[in-house]
Amino acid sequence: MLDSPRMPQQPSVVAGNLITVALVGNPNTGKSTLFGALVGVRQHVGNYPGVTVERKAGRMTLGGRQLEVLDLPGLYSLAPRSRDEMVACEVLLGDCRGLDHAHAVLCVADAVNLERSLYLVSQVMELGLPVVLAVNMLDVAKEHGIGIDLAALQQRLPIPVVGIQANRRLGMDELKKALAGVLEADPPAYRAPFPEVFEREVEQLTRHWSSSGDGGPVGAGVARRLLLDVGGQLQSDMLARGSLPEDAGVELASARIRLADANCAIPAVETTARYAWVHTVLEDAIRHPDASRTSFSDRVDHVLTHRFWGMLVFVAVMVAIFQAVFVGAQPLMDGIATGVEYAGSWVEVLVPPGALQSLLQKGIVGGVGAILVFLPQIVILFLFLAVLEDCGYIARAAFLADRMMARVGLSGKAFIPMLSCFACAVPGIMAARVIENDRDRLTTILVAPLLTCSARLPVYALIIGAFVPPWTYFCGILNLQGLVLAGLYALGIAAAVVASLILKRTMLRGAAPPFLLELPSYKWPSLRNVTFRVVQRVWQFLRCAGTLILFVSVMVWAALYFPQNPPSLTPLRQSLQSLEARQRQVPADSPEYAQLSERIVELDHEITGEQQRQSILGQLGHVIEPAVRPLGWDWRIGCAVLASLPAREVVVSTMGVIYNLGEDVDPGSEEDLNVLQRKMRSATWNGSDRPVFTLPVALSILVFYALCAQCAATLAVMKQETGSWRWPVFAFTYMTVLAYLGALLTYQLGTWLAG
Repeated sequence: MLDSPRMPQQPSVVAGNLITVALVGNPNTGKSTLFGALVGVRQHVGNYPGVTVERKAGRMTLGGRQLEVLDLPGLYSLAPRSRDEMVACEVLLGDCRGLDHAHAVLCVADAVNLERSLYLVSQVMELGLPVVLAVNMLDVAKEHGIGIDLAALQQRLPIPVVGIQANRRLGMDELKKALAGVLEADPPAYRAPFPEVFEREVEQLTRHWSSSGDGGPVGAGVARRLLLDVGGQLQSDMLARGSLPEDAGVELASARIRLADANCAIPAVETTARYAWVHTVLEDAIRHPDASRTSFSDRVDHVLTHRFWGMLVFVAVMVAIFQAVFVGAQPLMDGIATGVEYAGSWVEVLVPPGALQSLLQKGIVGGVGAILVFLPQIVILFLFLAVLEDCGYIARAAFLADRMMARVGLSGKAFIPMLSCFACAVPGIMAARVIENDRDRLTTILVAPLLTCSARLPVYALIIGAFVPPWTYFCGILNLQGLVLAGLYALGIAAAVVASLILKRTMLRGAAPPFLLELPSYKWPSLRNVTFRVVQRVWQFLRCAGTLILFVSVMVWAALYFPQNPPSLTPLRQSLQSLEARQRQVPADSPEYAQLSERIVELDHEITGEQQRQSILGQLGHVIEPAVRPLGWDWRIGCAVLASLPAREVVVSTMGVIYNLGEDVDPGSEEDLNVLQRKMRSATWNGSDRPVFTLPVALSILVFYALCAQCAATLAVMKQETGSWRWPVFAFTYMTVLAYLGALLTYQLGTWLAG
């Protein structure tokens, strides 16, 4: 073997500079736990520039130096096949598009699967960076009957080896001492475990590219990775950024042909060479248990991955999550809504009537309320997910759900995010981060809003209660209204399935990745890790999606508020002033006073309705009436649909304003809904006695709301999770077209059957 030339020493040893330490390891090695133990609360989460891969970074002080620790996405090899792995490789290789460059690497190995972890460690050591190996979860290895001689391992590796238990913070002092030591010294020489013929090709490529003056110098570690990465993303990405000469592809292809002729075929040579090296390093340094020994995890998995008992437990866990998100969050959401209502009342008292009061009360406070109302569901969902992931059950749930999800082109990991969407699409879309495959994750995000969320229920309750007859069947066991509600849920599920199949066969088509899933060992979840994950998710929602929701809420307020004082309001306001003047002249306990009070309230509601009808949004309702007339809708229904863009449930209060019931119609109040339903049943088309609402019209509205993306919060989170407005716009467009066609077919078919 040849000595691997080292990359030039990075400025990590220069006093005063911020040193970037990359935390690297296979999935489920306890990286995130160690990250939290090292940086504590001094951490933040964002996205890497240009991509939607999550960037977790935190600061720590070591020997008077400031270190930034990066928790890189988990990976098994430096042969990138996904965007997460590509980002990790770019940080390690130093070829980044504005990303952080690692000055040192902290490799985290799972003591239970040390052979596999050392495969990645050998790749990292070839990059010429200071490296420390942290062997984690020694307690779990002991439970499995695995013994590890860390002293023997240290003698065979040219890097420091430290045994730790990150969840209990054991070994942290030794780990920090080892990290400080490697930052002071040059990285040791490491002999790459490849045949000499392979290393000669690496050396030739390195000399050629470094002397070409095109693309800059390329170290042996990068050249080796490019030569081994057949069909990967690394070469194309580096060529696109000008980091390699234009003829690099030709040079690499020629080198691979020469190696194949020398019986050194790529990429098989890497697996053979590295695992031979791993076996040499671990010889007599690791003791495996008797093959007949059954571990605790094996005994638990015998139940939790069973086709029947495992599915039974899985269903119970999913029901618990669903109930907690859907039902358990409701008291907290009601409390937030009450607080927002009180805040609006304070604004009404403290600020004089006018545009400022309306903006603060309905635009700002109402917009903030629309943001905060989602927090209980988000907190509860991510609390469950964090606990289940930390204890190791998420992998088992994905394993059980995979067979069912594969039928619609998705992986088992899409099940929990999609289940969460029945409560709210916002946390469901955020939960899709557990899906590694880009196409599966994007497909899940794009179809998630089709599943019936709780925000649709006020619309369903209003329309079904008013226009669907309460007929019963089978001795009262089945109710037509309940069947319609169940049908709307089924419609959302069917639409999501069909949309998923179409997307995976068209714009998101590609070879389905094999469902390879590691079942990590069970362990008690870390309260600290769970808390951090939940807090980070909540903060991301408030910072990214919340700002857009607030902006949309203010825009809708402005569209409903302006223009003020249209001419049509003058006679109504004069009548209101006359009634108020008359009321002041009669005794408060007289029948006439009560009649005047009732008439004043009705006239005030009529003024509010007329103001909305003459507003920008009301005028838009008239503009789109020709487009919605084929659905059986008049301008009032069209206006309500436009007003419900920030949130579907707004349609109830909007209808209340349009039909002169005022702005305070409570969707949860049976009395308010009954009054509004009576108004809607008696509504007629302008200039005729033809009713606006019939059963076909009601069904077309229900179908439209079942399929349309009428939720600014969902679109905002979708933009946050995909990193682009392209996909939210696409989702809104295709769902609006689908909703329109569904409503059109429902109305026309319903009218034909009724006629």
